[in-house]
Amino acid sequence: MSEGHPTAAQREALRLICAHEPMPAGRLAAELLAARRPSTNPGYGSAVARQADMLAWRLQAQGFIAEAADGVWRTTAGGRELIACPGAAG
Repeated sequence: MSEGHPTAAQREALRLICAHEPMPAGRLAAELLAARRPSTNPGYGSAVARQADMLAWRLQAQGFIAEAADGVWRTTAGGRELIACPGAAG
């Protein structure tokens, strides 16, 4: 994260949330894994899950996503505008 500007990974997570919202927090990790090449590293899946948690935390702190329910993410108007997501969630 640089001066409040989302990184490429944050934008990717935001696009995934927008495309699948409302998105349970655990699904973000699964979607990030599905978007990448498989790995034989046994810790790969858990590392991506940790990354998903951190990405969501940062996106929430920046006001691009909000927790709609316990552990369920939705994009905010600002988040949808940032990535030109047509979703109407709120």
